[in-house]
Amino acid sequence: MKTSAGILLFKRENNSSYYFLVHPGGPFWKNKDAGAWSIPKGEVMPDEDPLKRALTEFKEETGQTVRGKFTALQPVKQKGGKTVYAWALESDIELSGLYSNTLLMEWPPKSSKMIEIPEVDQWEWFESEEAQKRINPAQAAFITELEKILDETE
Repeated sequence: MKTSAGILLFKRENNSSYYFLVHPGGPFWKNKDAGAWSIPKGEVMPDEDPLKRALTEFKEETGQTVRGKFTALQPVKQKGGKTVYAWALESDIELSGLYSNTLLMEWPPKSSKMIEIPEVDQWEWFESEEAQKRINPAQAAFITELEKILDETE
């Protein structure tokens, strides 16, 4: 079973929490919005440190490095069976300087034609309620869990 690891970046402003989500690039995701967004994440190889992978993926998908105190969240299982591990980090990044690595993908499927696409084509900060609508439904649990943790520490 595939495993991914990622970072749930969040910030607090004016008594609201905001979550940093990414939208996958390429033609398959072009017109998909609700439920299509994700935390920046990627596949963990066997014997690889999941947090290290999460940090690498964040850098690949945003061009930015993040540092700080990471809070481990409970892993979730997505509809397709993939397990996703996540760490929350309170930090802010400016959207204007972000860029994503690219990858080659076959498109249309089974056509033998390869196109180069950005792994991520949009980045956005969303308030909690909007983030819950946009994020992959299984990953919404990360936001719910983090908000419980933040409520307990205030």
